[in-house]
Amino acid sequence: MANPAPGQLKLVQDFVNSTDLMDGTDEIAQPSALAEWLRQRGLIDPAAELAGPDVEHALAIREALRRLLQANNGAPVYPVDLATLNRAAAESALRPRFLPDRSVRLEPEAAGVAGALGRVLGIATSAMADGSWAQLKVCADRACAWAFWDKSKNHSGHWCRMGSCGNRAKARRYRERRRSGDELGEGALDG
Repeated sequence: MANPAPGQLKLVQDFVNSTDLMDGTDEIAQPSALAEWLRQRGLIDPAAELAGPDVEHALAIREALRRLLQANNGAPVYPVDLATLNRAAAESALRPRFLPDRSVRLEPEAAGVAGALGRVLGIATSAMADGSWAQLKVCADRACAWAFWDKSKNHSGHWCRMGSCGNRAKARRYRERRRSGDELGEGALDG
């Protein structure tokens, strides 16, 4: 994984990256796969059985989070995504939990998938509050859209990997500029 996010924020990154748009795989597209993904991360009871609506719910939240991370890379924020995340937070009954170390975190009161996804949203909420959220971005290459932690000095990174997605974008822009110059004709460039 390119540039993993620190601490618990890595769970949000892993959730968004549970699909690979480049190769078309999706780790949570089936009820049993979603259940296993959540179990492996200790987010759901091992005996829980999931159904199609649970998958639809998880996918909607994942894609709303992806688009929110795209906003960290300059894309607009869409009201439908905010509504999706607000509805999911309400369904999970996120509540503040005051901890012995004098910190607080949001934890869901709901069980099942709603509670598991509430934990993901609670982590995202904490990251937004502490300012670290802005460094978790989605690759500017729309075909990739991989979530990455921006480790650049001024937090201006755009691609998950400069060597692949960044180079493709630069090569694409170069070809577009060359085509634009060719369309003008050589004489037009000479004056």
